Amino acid sequence: MSQMIAVLGAGKIGEALLGGLLRGGRPPARLLATARRAERAEALRARHGVEVVTNAEAATRADTLILAVKPQDMAILLAELAPHAAPDRLVISAAAGITTAFVEDHLPAGTPVVRVMPNTPALVDEAMSVISAGAHATEEHLGHAEEIFDSVGKTLRLPESQQDAATALSGSGPAYFYFLVEAMIDAGILLGLPRDKAHDLIVQAAYGASVMLRDSGDHPVTLREAVTSPAGTTINAIRELEKHGVRAAFLDALEAARDRSRALAAGGEGTRPGA
Repeated sequence: MSQMIAVLGAGKIGEALLGGLLRGGRPPARLLATARRAERAEALRARHGVEVVTNAEAATRADTLILAVKPQDMAILLAELAPHAAPDRLVISAAAGITTAFVEDHLPAGTPVVRVMPNTPALVDEAMSVISAGAHATEEHLGHAEEIFDSVGKTLRLPESQQDAATALSGSGPAYFYFLVEAMIDAGILLGLPRDKAHDLIVQAAYGASVMLRDSGDHPVTLREAVTSPAGTTINAIRELEKHGVRAAFLDALEAARDRSRALAAGGEGTRPGA
C-alpha cells in the first residue's frame, strides 16, 4: 500500500483503474495520473482527488508505471520516460500489440515489464485482464500487477506468445457481444416488439446466460441443448445461424483480430480495442 502508482494516459481504461484502486482502499495520495489535455487533468482531479503530473514527474516519483496510452503513442511516451525512469520501476503496458521486449528496449536495461490486456468492462469492475511477464519481471512483479487489475475484475496469466490470441478473444470480446445484442434487438423490432422492450428482453437474456455460464460449471453445449427442444423454435433458429455460416464467421473474425494485434506488435498503427 505504500507504493506510489502512476497511470500514464488516463483515458477510459486508465480512469477505470484509478477508480478501482480507490474503491479497493488505496488512498488518493498514493496515486498519480497524467493527461494530455488540461481539461482532462482537471476532470481527473475533481472526480478522484488524485494528483495529475507530467509524464517525466510520474516516472521519477512512482514505483509502478501503468502505460495506458494507444499503441501508436507508446514509442513517444517511452522516449519521454527513459531519461527519468530508474530500472527498479515496475512498468506495466496496457496497450494492444505492444510487446514487453519493445518496452524493455526503450527503457534502462533490466527494467521489469509486465504486459496486460484488459477490456472495457473494467468500467463496471467486471474486466478480464490477461497478464504476461517480460524478461526481467519476477513473481513479485506479476503479483503486484494482478493486485492492481483485480481491482477492476479478474486476471489471468498467460505466456506472452498467447497475448495476441487473448486480445482477439477477450480484449475485443465485449464488442462482439454488443454487436450480437444489437442484431437481436433489431430482430425483435422486425418481429413487432417496441425497441425498449426488445432491449430489455435481450439484455436480461444475455446477463442470465452469462451468469449461468460462469456459475453452473456446465459446458456451453450442455446449456444450449437444455434450451433446444426437438422440432422446437430454438433448433429452427440455430439451423438458420448454421446455414448462414455464423460459427465460421466468428472464427474468421477472431483470426482477423489476432492478426491485427500481431501487426501492431510488428510496428503497425492502430488503437486499443474499445478505444
